[in-house]
Amino acid sequence: MRATGPEAAVAPRWRSEGAILLVSCYELGHQPLGLAWPKAFLERAGYAPDTLDLSVEPFDEDKIGRAELVAISVPMHTALRLGGGGEAADRIRGLNSRCRIVFYGLYALLNASYLLAHGADAVLGGELEEALVGLVRRLEAGEDVAIEARPTLERLPFPVPSRSGLPDLTRYARLSRAGALVPAASVEASRCCLHMCLHCPIPSVYGGRFFVVPREVVLEDIRRLVAGGAGHITFGDPDFLNGPRHAVQLVRALHAEFPEVTYDCTVKIEHVLEHRALFPEFAETGCAFVVSAVESLSDVVLANLEKGHTRADVVVALDILRRTGIALRPTFVPFTPWTTLADYLDLFDFVEAEGLIDHVDPVQYTLRLLVPPGSLLLSRASIRPFLGPLDPAAFTYRWTHPDRRMDALHLAVTAHVERAAAAGEDPWTTFFRLRTLAAERAGEAIDASAIRLPPPERPLPARLTEPWFC
Repeated sequence: MRATGPEAAVAPRWRSEGAILLVSCYELGHQPLGLAWPKAFLERAGYAPDTLDLSVEPFDEDKIGRAELVAISVPMHTALRLGGGGEAADRIRGLNSRCRIVFYGLYALLNASYLLAHGADAVLGGELEEALVGLVRRLEAGEDVAIEARPTLERLPFPVPSRSGLPDLTRYARLSRAGALVPAASVEASRCCLHMCLHCPIPSVYGGRFFVVPREVVLEDIRRLVAGGAGHITFGDPDFLNGPRHAVQLVRALHAEFPEVTYDCTVKIEHVLEHRALFPEFAETGCAFVVSAVESLSDVVLANLEKGHTRADVVVALDILRRTGIALRPTFVPFTPWTTLADYLDLFDFVEAEGLIDHVDPVQYTLRLLVPPGSLLLSRASIRPFLGPLDPAAFTYRWTHPDRRMDALHLAVTAHVERAAAAGEDPWTTFFRLRTLAAERAGEAIDASAIRLPPPERPLPARLTEPWFC
């Protein structure tokens, strides 16, 4: 419990309000659990951390100036580019040269060498919250903290995430459904993943470990979020069906307590097939859509990524979900060293034929394979012919496609999607423009009617207003 009254005035500086500042740069458009989790652990230990979410809040020089420790959350590549690529960290150092800087999260640990060489005092990853508390205690005791970078893979005693002081949910992504916008919030029912997909950064840190968050902790977090205005919950687990029994118990309890609240979750294609019997109940309990990392429709690419599913499996998964009325929102990595121009064109044909144009955000047609330090892809011979050097400041290995048209196409479609998004172009129109652009690069004759206008009225599937999923 935080001290109040006269005793608060003499509280040690490390336990004063704002002595510890937790900073998030970006967390997929959600109110960041990367702040709420460590905040709860630190508060339980008697500290009073402040927070700053740079994705929706201005850079607060007063908060920076008060901090003895600034801990920057980098769970994904985009966040690391913002927080560790010279922007946030350098500004923090310029404002407060005495403070310690810690990076924590998945991409922090993968890029520890670069971060430690550029001013970080420590890098934490894995199940890191207790390690962060321990680091603060050592600093509070006046100990010299050696520069370190280490993963922690021990089961944690989870408190309920502490969201007090975080920006209001209305400043984050919303659920768009049937013409209405509903405040959305992200929770975690489990952390890490049992699977070892080569391109995913999670196995590089967790090695197939998987930790369940106790059901009552998740439900209490949801209760507080609903009280704060949330009408939709995103289960942000890497795969909601790593623990199917846990998942089912949660959605039953969620629906029983809040029957009007909807939810979405992320599920591997192979888990859709394996646990197909669960989806009718998911539909009944308010599942609005399922995100699945399809990544590619080429069996060659899927094999090189060791995704665990095939193109045929994607078709079956679509059918399973359609029969329940749940929308599938597939994600893709359409630019890999093994993707041919024919594969890229086939992706557009498949999306149109399966009625998925409005299920796929245009940014998904631009994503290029990331190969961060420590990636499991580096252990496979298939990537080596295309692999260039590590670009440490970009936090990835560079690679070159064997077909020069593909690298040029990637630049072209990325630029077009950026322009289209800035202009507010309908994603339907963007889809056909991108397909036409790809066909031109392939030397195909283009019919003037290839760029189609969207139907004047069409049912749009449920989606979040933030187009990024990972």
